[in-house]
Amino acid sequence: MPRLLHSLFISAALLGTPAAVLLAPAASAADATAAQPASYKQEELEQLVAPIALYPDSLVAQILMASTYPLEVVQAQRWRKANPKYSGAELEKAVNQQPWDASVKSLTAFPQVLDMMNDKIDWTQKLGDAFLADQKRVMDAIQVLRQRAQASGNLKSGAEQTVSTQSSNGEQIIIIQPAQPETVYVPVYNPTVVYGSWPYPYYTPYYWYPPGYAYSGAAFGFTAGLIVGGAFWGWGNCNWGGGNIDIDINNNFTRVDHYKRSSNGSWQHNAEHRRGVEYRDQGTRERYRNQQPGAATRDANRDAYRGRADNARQDLGKMSPEQRDAINHDAANRDRDGSQNRPQTSDRATGTRDASRDAARPQPATRDSGTRDSSRAQTTSRDTPRSSNSLNNVNSPSVDRAASQRGASSRASTGSRSGGSVQRPARSGGGRR
Repeated sequence: MPRLLHSLFISAALLGTPAAVLLAPAASAADATAAQPASYKQEELEQLVAPIALYPDSLVAQILMASTYPLEVVQAQRWRKANPKYSGAELEKAVNQQPWDASVKSLTAFPQVLDMMNDKIDWTQKLGDAFLADQKRVMDAIQVLRQRAQASGNLKSGAEQTVSTQSSNGEQIIIIQPAQPETVYVPVYNPTVVYGSWPYPYYTPYYWYPPGYAYSGAAFGFTAGLIVGGAFWGWGNCNWGGGNIDIDINNNFTRVDHYKRSSNGSWQHNAEHRRGVEYRDQGTRERYRNQQPGAATRDANRDAYRGRADNARQDLGKMSPEQRDAINHDAANRDRDGSQNRPQTSDRATGTRDASRDAARPQPATRDSGTRDSSRAQTTSRDTPRSSNSLNNVNSPSVDRAASQRGASSRASTGSRSGGSVQRPARSGGGRR
């Protein structure tokens, strides 16, 4: 019995948990997975991808990857705004010195896209969360919107882009590519117009026009062409049939961030670049928790915690009901003893504090204030509260004599100030004197 109690209390102390709590059974893995929220609705996915669904495939891939790192997107936009003159090889060299994910770095070639993602940062994070939760459904939603735009006559080939159709697994896939490989035109459009009548009035999509953009009234337009190097940004592409993003793992620009995690050529999220931004659901958090900074130390502490808790539960399982009652009784006694041993404020200290407070209060100025204050100081005990002192002095002969002497002294001092004698007023009327 003593050994079991000792083990229990040691375990409780290490865990920082009352012993009674250890009696509860451990949570199961099924309970943890049950806490996951429902997946995104189809209308939510279409709302999220509508602003970028008509962008060139490679740019769509870069945006989807970068959206999973919203804090780095904000940092990159601020850096690009402070360095607007960088371009071409000079930009590539400068941005490679930054600690961001390669997908975020590549977007510095598209300042207007970074501006949009920064201005609509809540949308950016939601888009990234949806992509992490289910890449294939996000990419399928993009294809649904491309088909609507094409059916509405707003998606076609031209001088800026090439639109083509391919078959994949029995489905028609719409491909959008720049007309010239190293010159990219970013589309500008209102999603509630370009796809025809928007079918979800409660899920209106975001739309964004770049500052200074001259809106001509057309449903679909482009920004000025941006000359970018293929090695800088064209290393990611949408694998529509597979429902993921393919990357060039041999590209010098992406090797550091993706090579060791993408031996099969498919993009993998890097939790180190999440920079502490919370994931949307528990399933995603568990999937990437081992990649986050400090994960090894955190997991070691968690395993040690679980080991101590399991040992304590095993000890409790061997105890009889009487032994458990004894543990609870002992814990209650220790709590009661602790409350009784707390320091209490003494009456002596209370009286001293009250006397100090009264001394600090301003007193009304009268002729007899000096005499009265002196007399009160002589008759008030320093160690007794005023409330008790006033009751103890009632009917005390010594106090009565002191009061009589004070009165005589006061009358004598008043008389001396008025000429040496006390003048009584004369009586009026005819009565006896």
